[in-house]
Amino acid sequence: MSLPTIAFRLTGVELSAPAEAAISGVGIVAAAFLLAWATEVAQMDVSQSLALAALALVAVLPEYAVDGFFAWRAADDPAYLHYAAANMTGGNRLLIGIGWSMVVFLVWLKFRQRVVHLQKHQKVELSFLALATVYSFVIPIKGTISLVDSAVLVSLFGLYLWASSRAGVEEPELVGPAAALGAIGKRRRRALVLFFFGFSAAVILVSAEPFAEGLVHTGKQFRIDEFILVQWIAPLASEAPELVVIAIFALANKGPQALGAVVSSKVNQWTLLIGTLPIIYSISLGSPGALALDSRQAEEILLTSAQSAFGLAVLASMSLSLREALALFVLFSVQLVFPNPTVRYVFIGIYLVLAALLFIRQAETRAGLLDLIRMPFTGLRRGFNSLG
Repeated sequence: MSLPTIAFRLTGVELSAPAEAAISGVGIVAAAFLLAWATEVAQMDVSQSLALAALALVAVLPEYAVDGFFAWRAADDPAYLHYAAANMTGGNRLLIGIGWSMVVFLVWLKFRQRVVHLQKHQKVELSFLALATVYSFVIPIKGTISLVDSAVLVSLFGLYLWASSRAGVEEPELVGPAAALGAIGKRRRRALVLFFFGFSAAVILVSAEPFAEGLVHTGKQFRIDEFILVQWIAPLASEAPELVVIAIFALANKGPQALGAVVSSKVNQWTLLIGTLPIIYSISLGSPGALALDSRQAEEILLTSAQSAFGLAVLASMSLSLREALALFVLFSVQLVFPNPTVRYVFIGIYLVLAALLFIRQAETRAGLLDLIRMPFTGLRRGFNSLG
């Protein structure tokens, strides 16, 4: 199913916008299935946290490709800075509003379970998400995304991968194609898993641009606002692999893995994605530079930070209930209908007040924000002590 996408890209055949979006979309979905199977099998050799982190990184490659393209073009045309911020904030908010909620909705629909519990080791994701979220409030205040932000956020991502790699290896329960792959000898299995990851990444990278562009041009035929297209239609296309993967996990009664994967994707996008934008922009510019934010872009990032704070407060209890998932989905959906700046600030206030109330309530059980922020530093200290 991925081969037609590669064939059309290599031959340069011109397609209509709807056909281009459809063929590229099928390729992305096929790659997502390969990713899901490879990630399950990879847990036989590495920690589940690291496997999910690798899955999240590969699955969000389309988002990196699209946003990186906007940052690169911004060096020649400053208008593309607007698109880079729009695409980045749209993708981040979609992950929480749709991705996190979808896991609980699917688990409830199929298994009638009203709560998805995270596993103990998945607190690593929440801890680094807490650090990234706290730092993200600095960006709209100073009005730029600079190379200093790159240094901070890319370092956070590196530490996150290191912490994930230290979790214990557990024998996964494999079914279907993953079970067949897991039954192969260790050396061949590892080679096939690496091939699946590499091939899926290649398909996603090849498919991301025509998929996003095809959807954008199709939308323009219906006279949809250009900013809305870049902020929501393109991210929806680029997030397709991640949404497919978590749906597979959720419907296989693997709610914790599904929720862990999409939380890991949020960590990826809230650290590495934002951190790489000034680097790409500076390379294209030919000198160190920063992406300057106008008032609209600063508002969008502040709203994304506020939503992240609320999502973090909800998951600090290490679980996500059906009611909480509905709250995440409704708050996300309603703000799409009212893109007015005043309404955005209202939602920023709602998110922050709800987050504060939850963190205050959780402080008594030590499930609060400060504990999540302290956890990575505690882990680093233990890690360095063990090396010594």
